[in-house]
Amino acid sequence: MSSWIDEAVIYHIYTLGFCGAEEENQETVPLEHRIQKVTSWSEHLKRMGINTILFAPLFESCSHGYDIIDYYKLDKRLGDNDDLKLVCQKLHEAGFHILLDGVFNHVGRDFFAFKDLQENREESKYRNWFVNVNFEGNSPYNDGFSYEAWEGHYNLVKLNLWDQEVRDYLFGAVKSWIDEFKIDGLRLDVAYCIDESFLAALRQVTNELKPDFWLMGEIIHGDYGRLMKPGLLDSVTNYECYKGIYSSHNDKNYFEINYSLNRLFARGGLYEGRKLYNFIDNHDVARIGSILKEKENLKNVYTMLMTIPGIPSIYYGSEWGIEGEKQKGSDKSLRPELDLEEMLEGDQSLVEHISVLTGLRGEYKALREGGYEQIVVKNQQLIYARSYENQKVYVALNLEGTEAKMSFKDQSGHKYVDVLNNHKEIIFENDEYQIQLQPFSSQILVAEE
Repeated sequence: MSSWIDEAVIYHIYTLGFCGAEEENQETVPLEHRIQKVTSWSEHLKRMGINTILFAPLFESCSHGYDIIDYYKLDKRLGDNDDLKLVCQKLHEAGFHILLDGVFNHVGRDFFAFKDLQENREESKYRNWFVNVNFEGNSPYNDGFSYEAWEGHYNLVKLNLWDQEVRDYLFGAVKSWIDEFKIDGLRLDVAYCIDESFLAALRQVTNELKPDFWLMGEIIHGDYGRLMKPGLLDSVTNYECYKGIYSSHNDKNYFEINYSLNRLFARGGLYEGRKLYNFIDNHDVARIGSILKEKENLKNVYTMLMTIPGIPSIYYGSEWGIEGEKQKGSDKSLRPELDLEEMLEGDQSLVEHISVLTGLRGEYKALREGGYEQIVVKNQQLIYARSYENQKVYVALNLEGTEAKMSFKDQSGHKYVDVLNNHKEIIFENDEYQIQLQPFSSQILVAEE
């Protein structure tokens, strides 16, 4: 693997919502060139230290993008392929890498092969493209046959990924994305549902086309190592630490997230040296601005996101702490249209904090490559270290609403400064480093050169 992903800070965009597209892709919906809006955010993203963009599904779909109709055509609510090609070109020229959301487990009911199955039934040449088609049964849509759907959602028809024709069709789409749009990697939707043989074949295809191509899969529970291993995926979604980060702050219990970080990344940890995909919200879960009980902890949450092992990802708009929760089963409030000028008129303190963090992450290799070492853990305070070769970085956090004094031992004899807060020098006395943390604050300590 190339080192580009090791230095990545990802910005995750749910494109249909971000661009203000219609919720349903009716035949009467006109072609709109909305995706060009993304390039107008380039300077904001660069100032924030973002260097990689993950687009939620872009291709023609029935509604939300995960019910795909055509893998080879940009959704007309966003534009046409020429629009996407131009956007990708401009983003690459601006220094961004580009990731797409690969939705291979299922398709929408308007997918051409499923429409043929509805029309021609047993005579359809695509009957083997789908899983468990039974012409003796029926579906909730009264198709006159039954089929397997994703987790009971019959608008999402499960593809038969063991069928070679299906693989050829999907791998052809991936090849076209790499050739036409020069993408650098994929997030694989519901990877936990996908057979390993398909992932291995996809890995072989991308290796041949682009050796440094990055494959990351969505896994919510279970053994991340089942799919994150040589020949399959490079990374998976770190839902364990996602939950641990917000829960630790809400319950005032840093033991929870520290337990997960030790279990996953400390010496002898399950995924020591591996880079999971870290996030604190996304298009499927409540915004961190809504889920935190005390908004004052937002900066601490981002400090942790940018300094724990793995690859950090920011969900669009959350750099301003915007709110959003599922409402009556709808994800609409999680995926709003945003106006950059309007957002920049508001409070920028969290954006500025993130910008400093991404700069430090880029400057200190220990924050990108180092392991995890627990130094001091209390209910409301935590100190951990990241070490790489001769470089050691300490991260200290206080989620309490009052000042906290902490100390730790370090035999190096170095003079440490807090690079997150104006290079304030750390006091050394009685063979210990003494730090004082302000309410709801964090420090990043490095040896003064």
